[in-house]
Formats: sequence, structure tokens, C-alpha cells
Amino acid sequence: MEAIAALIAQAGVDGRRLRTVLALLGDGRWWTLADLVRESATSRRTVEALLREVGLERSGDRFRLREPLIGLAGAAVAPADPVAHLLPGHADLVARMEELVAKAPRGRQALDHVAATADTVVRRALLLDARFWLEGARLLCVGDHDLTSLATAMLHPGVEVTVVDIDERILAYIAAQADRLGLNVRTRWADLRLGLPASAQSWADLAITDPPYTPEGIGLFTARAVEGLRDRERGRILLAYGASERTPALALKVQHALSQLNLVNEAIYPDFNRYFGAEAIGSAADLYILRPTTKTWPAVAARVDGFGAAIYTHGPQSVESTGSPVPTPAATGQAPEAPEVLVGEWPRDLLAKTPRARLTTWLAKPYASDPDRVAIAVPAGLEAALPRLLLATRAQRVQVTLAGPPKDLPADLLSPVYALTADGSTVHAVRLPPPATDEGRILRRILDNAHGKLANTWREALIKVRGELTKKQARAVITAVAPWADDVTVLELPAHRLQQLPAAVRSSLTAPDAAGSPG
Repeated sequence: MEAIAALIAQAGVDGRRLRTVLALLGDGRWWTLADLVRESATSRRTVEALLREVGLERSGDRFRLREPLIGLAGAAVAPADPVAHLLPGHADLVARMEELVAKAPRGRQALDHVAATADTVVRRALLLDARFWLEGARLLCVGDHDLTSLATAMLHPGVEVTVVDIDERILAYIAAQADRLGLNVRTRWADLRLGLPASAQSWADLAITDPPYTPEGIGLFTARAVEGLRDRERGRILLAYGASERTPALALKVQHALSQLNLVNEAIYPDFNRYFGAEAIGSAADLYILRPTTKTWPAVAARVDGFGAAIYTHGPQSVESTGSPVPTPAATGQAPEAPEVLVGEWPRDLLAKTPRARLTTWLAKPYASDPDRVAIAVPAGLEAALPRLLLATRAQRVQVTLAGPPKDLPADLLSPVYALTADGSTVHAVRLPPPATDEGRILRRILDNAHGKLANTWREALIKVRGELTKKQARAVITAVAPWADDVTVLELPAHRLQQLPAAVRSSLTAPDAAGSPG
């Protein structure tokens, strides 16, 4: 008892956390360590320190107090939640989200994925609906491993939702569920270090993000969320971020990164988000509501390209493991074969007179000239961008230098355009000759114009082949066979949509005119 009392006294006003843990332990239920951490929103380290001092009754990996601790336990009451009172009325939605979360692709440690609980994503949707007018509004999910997009669309069908994410599995899963449930959710591929998709820029009224919990990750994801807002006066950004009660300095760094973007902090709801994992921060994170100011957009423009590639806490892209910008692989790869353009971070003294372009610029717009040979350097951690970097290139020969040998070549994905081979950490792409079939010509024209609006390029190519269609009729055919093709570029398409594109093009050649006769 004395040791427990000393721990509580040492915690000072934050001692309520420890008293809450004791109250939970003494309520008769059996607890696992993970459940106790998540329910109390207290770091694993703090909970373990307390458990070492109390008498526990154990059953496997579960435990509870052997006897009540009179006078030391407090009431197990969490801080006020703005929408907890609404949750009982949406038990069916929570149950549906539990099923969707359980079937979703597992998280990837290298992307700092930690799954939020189903009631967390439902409460996010409830908060959006309670605080803002969602009918006709647009919501941008800047990363969505937690499936907040699906919960929001099911709760309020009147909101349009766009998800941007780097994880192809998540994009495919969300798209499949949205199609199955008839939800107004569209998906876009993006590595946010290389930019926000064109169709998501200045698009949304609200944005929500649960980014990597580093100052660099918070700053980058929030900056991209700002770029996604169309309502510069009344738009809002919801941000999930958590730090251990033991490390307030980490939260200070993150809040400093937000302050540098000149964002107003309208509210912070403590421990609003709960997770399966992330026990170092109590399996919980606060929810920030941020509002841009007129000074936000100049600050974003000045800082967004300076966040670098090391934004995660694990893997080759982690701040902790590198301690410096992600190394450029070009110096260790094969020398490029007389390129007319060098793309990416190549050594300064290499082919000094050869024109250069940044990766972000290469993906953002077509190159001014039409080079025959291009060499691209892709740093560690950006390998997922390889298919898009090649689609953004119209050269006959492309040499890509990676940080290491590729695990998988996107040969099938790019087979209509390139023949790919790998030699160690170097990928060689040779452009294929123009196809002879109508289907092949349309598909090739679409992929060769990867920066342009997919539906527009497809429409013009389809009219040329079919002849009898007006622009309106051709567009109606495309919408019928590929409703996901509207207002998107090839570079934004998730891999599963790129894989569906050949079959959709084939269908458009014979699909009936759904818009009436010409004239």
C-alpha cells in the first residue's frame, strides 16, 4: 500500500490516471494488459509500474486485483467525450464497422499503422456530423487505414468522401466496400511526400488525418490536408495525435510544427481516439480541430517540400533509424546510360550539364520536352511510386536506380507500355511499339497521357475509334463501364483500378450508347 501511495503521490495531479487503473482492476472484471492500457488511456510503462506493486489474481494472460484497495482507487471516469452520449443510438453502425475493421488488411509497421477501434471511427463520424453541416459537404481522408471514410459515408450519405493513401491494399478494400454498400467514396493513390493528387487539391470542406506520430509526419500530412481544402475561410482539419503522459516534449514538437503552419487550434479532445496497439502512448490519441488562417497557405507553400522523406517511426523511412534525410541510391547504382534528363536526387558532379527535374515536379506535370532517354533516382522508402514515375515518363528508354533490388517489378501493371527488367538495384524500362488493336490504341493513349484527365483522354480516343459517338455519348459510355474514371488522372488511380482499365476499355468499344442518338 505504501509503494502504491508513493506512486500516486509522485504523479501529482496526473494521479487520477493511476487511480483509474486501480478502479478498473478492482471492478471484478479480468483484464489483459493491452485492454487495461487502452481503457485507461495510460502508457504501458506507467501501468506496468503500478502492477508491480499490487497484489494480482491471474488467469493466463488476464488478471484482476486480489482484494480492493480501499482509499486509493478512484472512479473509472474518462474525460468528457463530446459525442459519447450519441453512441448508444448507433450500435448497428458500430457493429458493421467492427466487421469491416476485422476484415480489413492488416497494418504495416513501416507505415506506422495502428488500427483504431470501431467505436472510435464511429465517434469521429458522429463528431463531424454534430459539429458541421455535412449535407453536400466534401470530406478528404488524408490516409485512412482506420476506415473513417466508410463510417462517415454510412452515417451521412449526403457527404462526398475522397480517400488518399499510399497503401494499395487499403485503397482496394475501401473501394470494394464502398461499391458493395453503395457509398459515395472515391479512392486515390498518393505518396504524400511527392504531393497530393490533382483531383484532391482544393476539393474538400473538411479533412481528417491520423498521420505518423512524428513532427515531420504530422507537419506533412496536415500540410497536404490544407492543400486539399477548397473552403479557405471555414474549412477545418481534424487531426489525431497522441503522446505518452511521460513525454510532453514530443507533443510540444508536434504543436510547434502545427503552429508553423499558422493553424488555429479550436479544440483538443483528450484521449478521443483508442487503438489496438500503440501501448507506449496508452493506446490513445487526442483529437485536434484545426482551422486555417489567411497565413496558412503561404506557410504551407514555404514548408511542405522541406519535411523530407523520413516521416515514420519504423523502417527505412523512419526519423529514428536514419537521423538524417533518406539516402539517395544513385551513388551506388549503375551509371545512367546517356540520359537527356536526370530525375530525382543525383550526385551534383554527375553529368553536370544534363537537365534535372525533381520527383515531385515529374509527377505534377508533363516535362516540357520529349526526351528519348531518362534516368530516375528513387530513394529508400519511395519505391511504391515506381509505377507512377514510369507512367509519367514518355521516353523510349528509362533507367531507374533504387536503393536496393526491387522485391517485385510492376510488370503486369505496366505491360501495355513498357518491357521491364531488373539488374541489381537498377530497373530498365523499354517502351513498347504502338499496339495494332482498337482496344490497345485507346489504352495506350490513356496511359501515355498519364497527367491528363483520364475520362477526357478516353472520350476522345473512343470517339476516334467508334466514329458515331458525340462527346456526351462517349462520356456516358465511359461512366457506365468505369464510374471510377471521372475526374481522375492515371497517376492517381490505385493499382486495382489500373488493373481494371484494360477490361473497361474493351467494354467501352461495344457498350450501347446511354445518352441518346446524336444531335
